[in-house]
Amino acid sequence: MQEWIIAMLAISILLILRDMAKTILSGRKSAKNAEVFALCENHPRKEKVEKYAESFQKLADSFYGMPYRRERLSSGQIDRILRDAGEELCAGCYHREICWENQSKALRQGGEAMIRALEDGDSEALERIRLEWAEICGKSPAYLTAVKESFGRERQKLIWDNRMIESRLAVAQQLTEMSEIMQSVAEELYDITPAEPGFREKLKKTLKKKHILLRSAWVMDKIEGRRQMFLTMKAGSGQCVSVLEVSQILSGICECAMTSAEDSRSIVNGEYHTVHFVEDVSYQVIYGVARLTREEEKVSGDNYICRQEDNGRFVMCLSDGMGSGMEACRESEVVVELLEQFLESGFSQETAARMVNSALVMKDCEGMFSTVDICSVDLYTGICSFLKAGAASTFIRRDHWVESISSESLAAGLMQQMNLETSSRKLYHGDYVIMMTDGVLDALPAGREEETMKEIIMDIREEPPRDIGRGILERVLGYSDYRARDDMTVLVAGLIRK
Repeated sequence: MQEWIIAMLAISILLILRDMAKTILSGRKSAKNAEVFALCENHPRKEKVEKYAESFQKLADSFYGMPYRRERLSSGQIDRILRDAGEELCAGCYHREICWENQSKALRQGGEAMIRALEDGDSEALERIRLEWAEICGKSPAYLTAVKESFGRERQKLIWDNRMIESRLAVAQQLTEMSEIMQSVAEELYDITPAEPGFREKLKKTLKKKHILLRSAWVMDKIEGRRQMFLTMKAGSGQCVSVLEVSQILSGICECAMTSAEDSRSIVNGEYHTVHFVEDVSYQVIYGVARLTREEEKVSGDNYICRQEDNGRFVMCLSDGMGSGMEACRESEVVVELLEQFLESGFSQETAARMVNSALVMKDCEGMFSTVDICSVDLYTGICSFLKAGAASTFIRRDHWVESISSESLAAGLMQQMNLETSSRKLYHGDYVIMMTDGVLDALPAGREEETMKEIIMDIREEPPRDIGRGILERVLGYSDYRARDDMTVLVAGLIRK
């Protein structure tokens, strides 16, 4: 029955997501046409997406309202254990009426105490209770055996019920995050207003000097006040003008760096088209990776991703699968691919990591776990956020010193309630973030791993990130007789002001 409910829930979510995707894509297409921008403020699609968000939140609340996990058997389960044991041993016993009528209260209390002692694993208390039981019943050893068998069945049922409850809580958390994302989409997608008349006229006159005719200009402020603009324009006199040139003009008028969005046109020709411009980031990231595979293995158990998000963030994810070889590679590959998918879909780092953890726990593969190490740099401000679950220390190299960011949390897939450690640092031009798997640090002298790594990093004079990573591995191998006893991956990113 529970599997059927989950299956129906999954199908319902897929259908809603499909319909929602069509709605959002339709809205984005209409956003390319400036003529319909004026309708967006009260467009029925906005209300529809908001209703989706409300439905997801109500569904999440219904999951949160379900019973939470229990560590001990309920009174109903205890009654069932005692009833099963009684039916097995006492039903045909000629002392039944004597025991369960004259001594029913004592037997009931003793039976419950016997079950609680089994729960606590207290063998001394269990034997003491059995001896007290023997004063009333001559079948105490057989009765205890029957209670243990029934207890085992009820305990297993409790474990499975708890796993189902934990799964529901994981689904509820994901539904809540999905609701927030859809609400954000509804607000951001249609938060478009016409440009101020004075700004529009100034821009129109400036573009006209470059033989560009501006028909309409719309402004959308989304994240932390960062400006976005949609210009509907064409080139006159049969000319073609680079969108880059328009970006430079727009930057001068807005008094901030503006650039065309990734999916926008590169040329303004003789037909009217809408071009999307966004506020340009202040920093850019260059990165490189250096890797070594464990001796006698052909495939590394470490995996990573590096990608720039549409919201002006550069994200690096590093995962170390349990052990080494192909199986470890598959585990860490699943982790980084899921993280990439969730982050790309708009989930926060913490929620993405928790969803990955839920996926690993629910796979029910004994011993399957991988570390999660996420570094996200805001390219507007230089603020770098770190999230770790079982991951090795990360290092930040500045001009004359090195800082380490450590973690003591467990890897993903070990526990349902994942313990994440987060922190943030301000980065400046020329700073380097150095992420690595535990195979690198484990090769250094025990007890001085971080101190030794800081010395190694300060000793490196190379500047390209890939060369820094190679230099680290070369020096680390010197501490292990130039043998890779575990997979080693070093991911280095340098921040540069544009």
